[in-house]
Amino acid sequence: MSTFRIDAQNNITAFGSTEQIEGSGGETFTNRQELAAIAEKWPAARLVDIWNSLPGVAPVQRFTSRQVALTRIWNSIQGLDSRAEAPKRRAPAKKRSAGTKTPRAVRKRVGGPSKTARVIALLQRPQGATLQAIMRATGWQTHSVRGFISGQLKKKLGLTVRSSMRDGERVYSIKRRS
Repeated sequence: MSTFRIDAQNNITAFGSTEQIEGSGGETFTNRQELAAIAEKWPAARLVDIWNSLPGVAPVQRFTSRQVALTRIWNSIQGLDSRAEAPKRRAPAKKRSAGTKTPRAVRKRVGGPSKTARVIALLQRPQGATLQAIMRATGWQTHSVRGFISGQLKKKLGLTVRSSMRDGERVYSIKRRS
């Protein structure tokens, strides 16, 4: 069974036995429970730093819980070779400033057509779309649908959206362009 030592710079070293460990530069542990015990007093940010310094892992900004962090760290360090040197630290990933966005061309659409496209398709049907149908298609509440129709469709896109009452329900439609 390997013994692991973690130093103040978050470097984890694996040793084949406790006799190989020299000096007291850090804390040692041999199983996940011991790791959890010493990590109790660490801030969550240190767990993120430890994870991000491990070789071959995808960097994270935070963990959902302390237990998830410890489990992932423990599972990752099981592959460390006790004969190898301490893993090389990777340079931290550059953080994007809060004001910059990924260019539109680079952003990927997830989950099919956008909600705007879905709403427009509903409104272009010959019978139009009820407020309830739009709410089901988008997952929005009534005030969000009304605001979207007013702001996005009418003002930004310049579409002519008609509103009428049919059988006691609000129905919206867009006049099809020829």
